[in-house]
Amino acid sequence: MKIKFLGHASFLITSDKGTKIITDPYKSGCFGGGIKYEAIDEPADIVTISHEHDDHNETKIKGNPSFVRGAGKKEVKGINIAGVGVYHDESSGKERGTNTIFNMLIDGVNVVHLGDLGHTLSASESQEVGNVDVLLVPVGGYFTIDAKTADEVINTLKPNVIIPMHFKTDKCGFPIAPVENFIKGKDVKKVDGEVTIKKENLPEKTTVYVLKPTK
Repeated sequence: MKIKFLGHASFLITSDKGTKIITDPYKSGCFGGGIKYEAIDEPADIVTISHEHDDHNETKIKGNPSFVRGAGKKEVKGINIAGVGVYHDESSGKERGTNTIFNMLIDGVNVVHLGDLGHTLSASESQEVGNVDVLLVPVGGYFTIDAKTADEVINTLKPNVIIPMHFKTDKCGFPIAPVENFIKGKDVKKVDGEVTIKKENLPEKTTVYVLKPTK
């Protein structure tokens, strides 16, 4: 598969068979212009939405996609997707509401998108998430887990590949931290905007890929 970073928490994942999945598409210009990434114009077959905030829930996506929200297991257009209900904060949702983690089985690889996770995972939550090969993890803090808490979640889920998201850039005006806070001291591979992942080539040692937003 190919994983392309659109921006913020949005990725375009294309399976080997050509199925296109977009995660958490943002509404360009939302939050008073806080999200400055260009509008998403790529078509999709499937769109996952972790929660109903405007920087994660654009529905004007080309391709007549199926939208996936909430907890539970389902098969959508040949892709097995498991949603796990968690929270957007450390107060059981009292501050920012609920959030869904999605584990998507694509080309034999478990790709997990944490959405706007706001807390560490309990043993039961981690067990429900299941096997993780590729982890798309928020690292900017303030609205989500920060770099330190992201490390704790990573140590719990033990992915082969880590791709950070939801961090400060020149196109994100939110008061969140840049990706540098997270990657400090880590073995990092920087990629322009897209990475190819194959089950047989998953690294044995956990590897961080930092993708440049393409929008």
